[in-house]
Amino acid sequence: MSQIQLDQDIRSLSDFRANAASYIERVKTKRRPLILTQHGKSSAVLIDVEEYQKLLDKIQLLEEISTARKELDHGEGVSQEEFFSELRAKYTS
Repeated sequence: MSQIQLDQDIRSLSDFRANAASYIERVKTKRRPLILTQHGKSSAVLIDVEEYQKLLDKIQLLEEISTARKELDHGEGVSQEEFFSELRAKYTS
């Protein structure tokens, strides 16, 4: 996702309503989020579907890493080295 450009990527909700199709196209092509304001305050962010999916994938991966780290810290699970050793032993014989 590209960096937000404050002078271009913040729009009022009324402006967005009047030009929704062009703003959606711009979000898709430039891969930059659009921040929508309501009564002068930020209220929503519009992002491209692919960029949103990438964010969800990253969050899921980070949650899985966090869970794995907690399991290892509590003596559960196996280390990466042990896992690969078991895998090699299983499939190289």
